[in-house]
Amino acid sequence: MAKEQRATGLSIRRAPKVRGLLKASGQLAKSNPTMASGLVIVLLMVLIAISAPVLFTEDPNAVEPRNRFVGPSTDNWFGTDVVGRDVYSRTIYGSRVSLIVAAAVASVTTLSAVVVGLLVGYYRWVDMAVMRIMDGLMSIPAILLAIALMAVFGGSVQNVIIALCVVETPRAVRVMRAAVLGLKEEMFIDAARAVGAPTYRILARHILPNTVAPLIVLATFIAASAILLEAYVSFLGAGVSQETPTWGSIMAQGRQYLSRAVWIIFFPGVFLTLTVLGINIAGDGLRDMLDPKLRRRM
Repeated sequence: MAKEQRATGLSIRRAPKVRGLLKASGQLAKSNPTMASGLVIVLLMVLIAISAPVLFTEDPNAVEPRNRFVGPSTDNWFGTDVVGRDVYSRTIYGSRVSLIVAAAVASVTTLSAVVVGLLVGYYRWVDMAVMRIMDGLMSIPAILLAIALMAVFGGSVQNVIIALCVVETPRAVRVMRAAVLGLKEEMFIDAARAVGAPTYRILARHILPNTVAPLIVLATFIAASAILLEAYVSFLGAGVSQETPTWGSIMAQGRQYLSRAVWIIFFPGVFLTLTVLGINIAGDGLRDMLDPKLRRRM
């Protein structure tokens, strides 16, 4: 009886919080439908990736040569490939790799941009040395640099993440540097220097908090770019091993049979397009919400 009463009390206390969360979500969807629709797509893809084993999937690497090139049906929702593997299972499990790569690259790149961008934006002598390296990396097309790094590191999910972090970091550092250069000329920074605040305190307490909004938006675009680059690299055969299903590798294996089994490329392409579109839409809406000038127009 006591346990039931405690459980009832907890549920009663949680009910207002749940209602408040639902109300806030409804207000967000009404005030910024662009971001809300993007977040719904992204959350749906994340749920699909997490729930892959229970979404009526089978072993994505199970080979059944007798069932090769079977079209979409009740037994194989997305059809089968050249060796009889279930395209639906491979597509669902492939979402895990793409989302892991996107989250890891966005997190590591954003953290690197914070550390390096604060230094190069605040100290001119650091800016002269480091930004020449960043400019050199940015002069190489992103896809070519990623392929070259994968050729050096070898094919694995970890190496894909490392290679894409190297590719995306220079662009993120430039965004962070531009934000710091603008902030350090503001009057409140001059006031902090005038009262004798140490440099680390100025960077941590005054400059960094004012760069959070552009960094959050930047992270969304880095995540979308990482998914596309991983698909490009895997499509060209320089990504993860063939045993690991990814959207890019699935489409690469099906490109030779496009006229015979278009579904091998179509369904992974749809998932890839929706995921990147959702992240970009969410990023655009987030930018509109965090930018004071744009927020006043909404």
